[in-house]
Amino acid sequence: VFMYAGTASLSKELHKTDYSALKAGDVFIQGGFPGHAVIVVDVAIHPKTKRKVFLLAQSYMPAQHIHVLINPVSRSLSPWYELEADTSGKVYTPEWTFGKSDLKKFP
Repeated sequence: VFMYAGTASLSKELHKTDYSALKAGDVFIQGGFPGHAVIVVDVAIHPKTKRKVFLLAQSYMPAQHIHVLINPVSRSLSPWYELEADTSGKVYTPEWTFGKSDLKKFP
């Protein structure tokens, strides 16, 4: 998919999804020239606290040499990102800032 599509076309074709329902395979995406996308590659839930965390990965076009991102906001949690109850606001990655509303999923 990523070899034949860029962020501009993918951002139009993917479906919006709720940040609080984030799951592996979802994508934070801002279409454009340049645009950027990162994919949720794993989600974990603490069995007692129910705290939800997720891992993000990125590459460049075409998608080659995919790597897991560090969390620049929380070095102690890194590379995990915490799913916060607040669905507004930002998700900060080392190279890009996404709105939580930028989360989309494949149809």
